Amino acid sequence: MQSNLENPARRSFLKAGAIAAAGLATASSARKVLGANDRIRIAVVGVRGRGWDHVKGYRTIPGVEIAYFCDVDENVLRKRLADAEKLDIPKPQTYIDVRKLLEDKNVDAVSIATPNHWHSLIGIWAAQAGKDIYIEKPCSHNWWEGRQLVRAVDKYKVICEHGSQCRSSAAIVEAMDRMRSGLIGKVYMSRGLCYKWRDTIGHALPEPVPAGVHYDLWTGPAPLKPFTKNRFHYNWHWIWDTGNGDLGNQGIHEVDLARWGLGVELPTKITAVGGHFLFDDDQQTPNVLTAVYEFRTPEGKTKMMNFEVRGWMTNHEAGIGTSEFAGGGVPEAGLKAIAAQSGQSKKSLGPSSGKPSTIGNLYYGSKGYLAISNYDSYKSFLGPNDEPGPEKHAREGNEHFVNFIECMRSRKAEDLHAPIREGYLSTTLVHLANVSYRLGRTIHFDPETESVIGDSEATELLRGTYRAPYIVPEQV
Repeated sequence: MQSNLENPARRSFLKAGAIAAAGLATASSARKVLGANDRIRIAVVGVRGRGWDHVKGYRTIPGVEIAYFCDVDENVLRKRLADAEKLDIPKPQTYIDVRKLLEDKNVDAVSIATPNHWHSLIGIWAAQAGKDIYIEKPCSHNWWEGRQLVRAVDKYKVICEHGSQCRSSAAIVEAMDRMRSGLIGKVYMSRGLCYKWRDTIGHALPEPVPAGVHYDLWTGPAPLKPFTKNRFHYNWHWIWDTGNGDLGNQGIHEVDLARWGLGVELPTKITAVGGHFLFDDDQQTPNVLTAVYEFRTPEGKTKMMNFEVRGWMTNHEAGIGTSEFAGGGVPEAGLKAIAAQSGQSKKSLGPSSGKPSTIGNLYYGSKGYLAISNYDSYKSFLGPNDEPGPEKHAREGNEHFVNFIECMRSRKAEDLHAPIREGYLSTTLVHLANVSYRLGRTIHFDPETESVIGDSEATELLRGTYRAPYIVPEQV
């Protein structure tokens, strides 16, 4: 079969009806039943950054074949084929256009690691094509398409794991179980901390699209604007058309954990304030943000959640982000391990000579408080004198990808550590805070109808817009 790296001329697009006409409308018609000994053929979509972590994760799981790479940058595809050869991964077939990939009946699952503005649309198309889905966080670029994705997964009965790998951490699972059993009493407030060094991205002038980059396809549902380096690889996170700021980048993990530990779903009131401080550059999203959420429990009680993004110098809270919290050891080695665990690049650490970021959560109850650090450690502090309570350190492994593959084989979506609805609920909190920040006012929300109360501008921002033909369908 000819590689699409060699033949990228693909102009047609798939709508729900077109997929159905191609015989891909239902999971039962498109997906073969997988037995315990069947080889699962994975397609990784977006292989430059996080997608390469997907590749390294799947390659260690027995019975999984990384059979396809899909990326709109041919330069990235060539590099990753060379990297795969170095890892003794049999040469994957390559695609540039994900729509063509989804027509391939030999694909069992797609693992989506594209920019945020593509996540839900690819996920919906994949569900319609009967493919199981691993989808990176956040699962959507706006609230509405996330809800459409959940509907598609439910309708076509595919397995869909959200990339909230913290939910597969033994330490974090134990921390949640401890709080559920009353370790710190009644939990009334949680906090998420995303204090991550982010240097300026500077200014970038428009320039010709680099050779091998399919920029129209990369842009997809977003408005097509002149190419600049600050709208492309990685820095797309800081542009509203394609990203959600650090709240929706690193912060979505801590948002998810804050909501999980508090035991809530959707809020009634959201207020976010902040700004883009210190730098004069192309970044549109805030690098300092404080978001406050109010929730009502079924018993009529109020719970509160705070979330904070800081992008420059700050303190560690409760020791979060330090090697001592994460189990001690040689300080420098500990710092490097934490930085690697948090996915921090050398640039993201800023000029602080290796100082790690403060990434974690705090939970406050009637009997004490509990802190989570860097996905893999927790400590508890009990009573008015902060007496040390239970704690655990367990370095994150490959459990999340393993869980996805196991659920593909069993067809038991209830066994997923991070089912798509949980991802959708946490991602909705990201979108609500960003809309509050952008409009400069409190958002009132109805959790039952999942809709904004009395604010058409907020509703419009949560709905998003799309550029034809890359449109999330009204009916999935």
